[in-house]
Amino acid sequence: MRNAVGSFVGWPSDLIFPDAETPTRPTHKTGKGISRRIESVASQKEVPGRKLKSVGKDIPTTSGTKSQIMMRLEKMVEESDIMHGAIRSIDFDEGVFGIAHFKIIAKEDMQQLFEHDELGIAVIHTYIWYMYVTLMRGTELCNRFNFIAASRINATLITKNPTSVKNDLVDRFMAVGDNTTPSLYFLPFNSGNGGHWVLVAMDLLRLIVYYLDSLSGDWSKYPSMKKTVDAAILKFRSKKNYRNRKDITWVRVECPQQNNSVDCGFFVLRFMRDIIALNRIDIPKMYFDEYKSYSRAHLDEMKDELCQFIIYQRII
Repeated sequence: MRNAVGSFVGWPSDLIFPDAETPTRPTHKTGKGISRRIESVASQKEVPGRKLKSVGKDIPTTSGTKSQIMMRLEKMVEESDIMHGAIRSIDFDEGVFGIAHFKIIAKEDMQQLFEHDELGIAVIHTYIWYMYVTLMRGTELCNRFNFIAASRINATLITKNPTSVKNDLVDRFMAVGDNTTPSLYFLPFNSGNGGHWVLVAMDLLRLIVYYLDSLSGDWSKYPSMKKTVDAAILKFRSKKNYRNRKDITWVRVECPQQNNSVDCGFFVLRFMRDIIALNRIDIPKMYFDEYKSYSRAHLDEMKDELCQFIIYQRII
C-alpha cells in the first residue's frame, strides 16, 4: 500500500456519501481471537440510500479476470494478519436483518470472493449489507424489501428444531410492523452444510411466495423448508388477526440458470440486487425482461461492488 501513496484511485459515485463521517481506523483487540472489530459507518449515522443509477450498466467487459479493485483488496488481505489465521467481526445494524447481528469473516471467506468459489454465509450477508447501505438505507425501499439472515433459517436448523426456526421467522415478520403495504421478505436459503443456495421471496400481504432456483426443480426438493415458511406466514397473520382469504401460492420463477457447480450463491445475490434495483414487488413468472440470463460479467460486477465496499468500510 505504501507504493500507492500519492496516486489517484477513481471511486464510483453511488458509494460516495457526502454527509457521512470518515470511518475511523479499527482498533486492535486482544485475548478474544479477533484482531479488529468493525462498527459500520451506517450504524453511527444515518446515510442516505442510493439506488443504482442505471440497471445493468457499467458491467465489466473483462469477464473472468480480476479487476484492479479486486487485486487491490487481495493485496490488502495478503499483507494483513488474516493470512495468519486472524478474523474480523462485522456488526450489522438492526435495520439489515431486523435484529442486531454480526458475522465473522476469515481468510477462506475472502478466497471465495477472489477465486469465484462457492459462497458461504459470511459473503452472502456482507453483500446484503452492501445492498442495504448503498441501495436502500434512508429511502422508501426499506419499506418494500426486507432481509432474513441465512444463518438463522436454513435446512440444517430446520432439521434440528423446526419450531424454533418457524418462531424466528415470525419474529422477523413482526419486527417490520403491520405489513399492510406491499413488501417482500428475502430469504437466501441454503440446503445445508454448505450446499445449494436458492432465493425464497415472501409477499405476506398477497400470500405469495416466489421461489428462484438457478438449477432446475422447485420447492418440492425442500419440503421441510416450504412447510416451515407456510407455518410461519400463517402464524404471523394469526398474531396480527389478519384473515386468510386464500391459500398461500408458491410461484416458481423461470429465472436465469447457472452453468457450473459454484455460481448459486452469486445468482441468489444477483436476484435480490435486480429486484431491488427495479423496485418490483411482483416478480414475473418468466423473470424480468431486462435479465433473461446472467453472464460472468454480471457476477464480476457484484464482486467489484463488494470489494469496493469492504475497502470503504475498512473491514480488512
